Amino acid sequence: MEQQTGELVVVTGMTGAGRSTAAKELEDLGYYVVDNLPPTLLREVVRLVDESRGVEQPIAVVVDVRSGSFFQSLTANLAQGATGRKATLLFLEAGDDVLVRRQEAARRPHPLQGSGRLLDGLQRERVVLGDVRSNADLVIDTTNLNVHQLTDRIAEAFGNPESTRLKVTVVSFGFKYGIPVDADFVADMRFLPNPHWVPELRDLTGRDEPVSDYVMGRAGAAEFLDGYLPVLQGVARGYLEQGKRFMTVAVGCTGGKHRSVAMTEEIAARLSASGQDARATHRDLGRE
Repeated sequence: MEQQTGELVVVTGMTGAGRSTAAKELEDLGYYVVDNLPPTLLREVVRLVDESRGVEQPIAVVVDVRSGSFFQSLTANLAQGATGRKATLLFLEAGDDVLVRRQEAARRPHPLQGSGRLLDGLQRERVVLGDVRSNADLVIDTTNLNVHQLTDRIAEAFGNPESTRLKVTVVSFGFKYGIPVDADFVADMRFLPNPHWVPELRDLTGRDEPVSDYVMGRAGAAEFLDGYLPVLQGVARGYLEQGKRFMTVAVGCTGGKHRSVAMTEEIAARLSASGQDARATHRDLGRE
């Protein structure tokens, strides 16, 4: 019988976006975690863990710009596939204003700041990380996530490494708060009438049955679902064939309270019924 090989998760991303939190959660999930690893040592670490703990032991390594010039070799080391493990590249992202506040609260300088401002260091970091972010298997935007929400996202993504199903996150949002930067697909529900203007529905949300019934009963809602779901299912099959394990579908309306929430719940339910590992989450619900 072929021996099961454990997963290798490479955690990287912006300083202050939650790499340490992700690493701690992965450790709690049973991963052997190595922080601030020069990418050139990646294969050596995997070899040592394979010999000491067995090839089934999952590994997580945190790689970031603190590695200096070594960081530039990350993509090359992962592309070589010489570790013998399937690697998942996790990239943690957040807005500059949030990253600045987090770094100032921690009272720590940015590793690329030099004699300039903290924001200068962040801008340099974004340039360095550009290619890595574009090659990431999973991008998590932590701008609006607290520590507990981030650990939930990590647990959902990596808590069952034996699963080979695509993990689909369907997230509702309000356009007035910005489009989620980690979205693979964005759908706009503003073509549907807004329940906000129906007095008896205004204080409810898309999770409430009267709002959901109202949204799903509007002209165009059923046609949208009938056309959009096959697209998502086709892409999901293609993602799996290409080795991608994560897909984020963002569904927006004006404020992220009614239409997008109801449609997100419906899309996630239909994807789950078709066999996908799908879940609904609501980024801006309660912000009003």
